[in-house]
Amino acid sequence: MTDTHARTGVWFAGARGSVATTAVAGCAAVRAGLHPAAGMVTETAAFAGTGLPSLAALVFGGHDLASCPLPKRAEQLTGAGVLPHGVAAAVHAELAAADEEIRVGGPLPDDPRSDADLIADLAADLVSFRDRHALARVVVVNVSSTEPTPPPDAERLPPSSLYAAAAVRAGCPYVDFTPSTGLRTPDLSAAALAAGLPHAGRDGKTGQTLLRSVLAPMFVQRALDVRAWSGTNLLGGGDGATLADPAAAAAKNAGKERVLAETLGHRPEGRVHIDDVPALGDWKTAWDHIAFEGFLGSRMILQTIWQGCDSALAAPLVLDLARLVARAHEAGLSGPLPELGFYFKDPDGGPTGLAEQFAALLALADRLREAK
Repeated sequence: MTDTHARTGVWFAGARGSVATTAVAGCAAVRAGLHPAAGMVTETAAFAGTGLPSLAALVFGGHDLASCPLPKRAEQLTGAGVLPHGVAAAVHAELAAADEEIRVGGPLPDDPRSDADLIADLAADLVSFRDRHALARVVVVNVSSTEPTPPPDAERLPPSSLYAAAAVRAGCPYVDFTPSTGLRTPDLSAAALAAGLPHAGRDGKTGQTLLRSVLAPMFVQRALDVRAWSGTNLLGGGDGATLADPAAAAAKNAGKERVLAETLGHRPEGRVHIDDVPALGDWKTAWDHIAFEGFLGSRMILQTIWQGCDSALAAPLVLDLARLVARAHEAGLSGPLPELGFYFKDPDGGPTGLAEQFAALLALADRLREAK
């Protein structure tokens, strides 16, 4: 029988960023009854009795190179309209406790450590965190900045893969909420499977691609030929600055375009443009322009506008994933979890349409319920 009160660690790579800060503050606010669990699918009736760790059982920590403490970061997010007024003050103790568990990550500028040294140091932080808090398990969640795809002849692992390797070394399940390489190397994926570790990713599906995964199947089911599908993203904050790098933007867009290609059966004309607009802060506007052809060649257009706060959209998904992957680990599941494709732009297999992905997620809930 599972114990939903068993303390479970959630260790963020990028622990002082907007998503991690919002997740820590939001978890504390929900469990204190200050706000409902909007956006948390695991808090709906479909997941009752699945044995997920409770929100009260989650203990937070992480790695980051940034030095701004979580309480201060939460104040900044309040000023930006991401967190409701009063929440940062109400959950100050929980934010401070999580901040005490944040360690300096890597690699640092001019870091003399080899990849092996970095992995050993990062893994030691994970083991120490688990042991000090007597945690049943720790789930590592990558919410750090998007990396460019490394060249095939790269001599060093990218930072996301260092964190993934450290997770495997420490026996921790892993979630990649970014489009970075992470665990997706043959050696690391094989090592995770051999260690009996479940993992999920990549790149959280929070806005524009969420809409695409609903709309693209509609066109297919109605036998309407999509001729072109173009998109534009305007965003600020850390993501905007990171994605101003064309190589990082290309890694991000790969998942967005995969949804269309796999659902429609072809890659329509058009592409996604990402523009950094610092004044927008943590808020994003995404436009899609869809040109399609109907009966007797009638040419028609569908346009959508999505305006939202990425951190507030991502945080409940991150909490869902940490709980689901922790429970999967407890239930003895290992390797990639395609049933969690509902949450990702570039999932580890499975269908691309949101309805089918949700059905797969509910099937996983039944499986976890039966494993009690």
